[in-house]
Amino acid sequence: MGLKKIKDNVFWAGAVDWDRRLFDSLIPIPDGTSYNAYLVYGKDKTILLDTVDPSMTHVLMDNLKDVKDIDFIVSHHAEQDHSGSLPAVLEKYTHAKVIASSKGKNMLVEHLHIPADRIDIVEDGSKLDLGGKTLEFVYTPWVHWPETMVSYLHEDKILFTCDLFGSHLSVSGLYCQEEWKVCEAAKRYYAEVMMPFRANIKKHLERLGKFPADIIAPSHGPLYNHTDCIVKSHTQWVSDTVSNEVIIPYISMHGSTQLLVDYLTDALIAQGIKVERFDLTVTDLGKLAISLVDAATMVIGSPTVLTGAHPIVISAAFLANALRPKLKFASIIGSYGWGGRMIEDIQKTIPNLKVQMFDPVLIKGKPDSQAFSAIERLASEIAAKHQELGIR
Repeated sequence: MGLKKIKDNVFWAGAVDWDRRLFDSLIPIPDGTSYNAYLVYGKDKTILLDTVDPSMTHVLMDNLKDVKDIDFIVSHHAEQDHSGSLPAVLEKYTHAKVIASSKGKNMLVEHLHIPADRIDIVEDGSKLDLGGKTLEFVYTPWVHWPETMVSYLHEDKILFTCDLFGSHLSVSGLYCQEEWKVCEAAKRYYAEVMMPFRANIKKHLERLGKFPADIIAPSHGPLYNHTDCIVKSHTQWVSDTVSNEVIIPYISMHGSTQLLVDYLTDALIAQGIKVERFDLTVTDLGKLAISLVDAATMVIGSPTVLTGAHPIVISAAFLANALRPKLKFASIIGSYGWGGRMIEDIQKTIPNLKVQMFDPVLIKGKPDSQAFSAIERLASEIAAKHQELGIR
């Protein structure tokens, strides 16, 4: 693909992975992704910021074919989609040193077997003068690993943020002209990767606010040359503010749970509440994750399979528990045939959700008027709690 100029003597040198559709053997990425590496030429030294996924090493090395010398390679984050091509780069540039955080050094040695004597540790807040180009390194632990850091190029006001502000989105240029598209992709990325570390990210955003950035350059997806939107979006996502919205992930085997979900959907809408519902047999789990970023309430719907909850429902509940969204309330609805522990199974799967639980609605067989009355009560309780929080 070749180098792409960002500013004078600052270039994008990464790889676009147009066809990848699954990340970490878990996360759907419908729009592909990119692995962004950046090359900065100073008067005295040349530095490469991050590398690319091992599957794209050949692209990076082709981009660097006319680069005679690299003195330093910054490893913001040791995960292989950023660091996986380090061995190849170090083999070509035999005198180059890797720059990493103290924890990053250990991880690079452990995960990639990089020789320890080729890694220099930089401290939080330290600076590196390349000759007219000055990089400052800022530790940002738990975004989303313990060793992560970002760097700031003072003279050009570029903030290199690695996974922070990233998106799984393939574009042909440096920037995406369709702002809605990159914002949706960034929200998906935040939901799937960053949301469990919301409290840490909130602190880091406040700290990074002192670095005026004309350009934000993450390690996945397009760059941002209008930075307000992405910063404000993340500030909202990590806040404690929730929206007047109920998320309903569910499965129905013989139609009974479906009837409960349909009735609850209508009852909530009648109360002025937005509803997003996900039939888990066909749902893109990334879409479910996105919906959990801002919602106030989740109601899980499940039939009983043998004596427990449907296994796909358990999987979705496990995901929600791992992502730790800022939900305030939750409940469970469903149907059973002859008995079981469906409610208990789901409750045990979501201990990380610090929510107030509404009484579940569990019925035997097909719902009747009494069941629908219980669903109506649940909708009213949810609406009342939303109003108490001032979300309408």
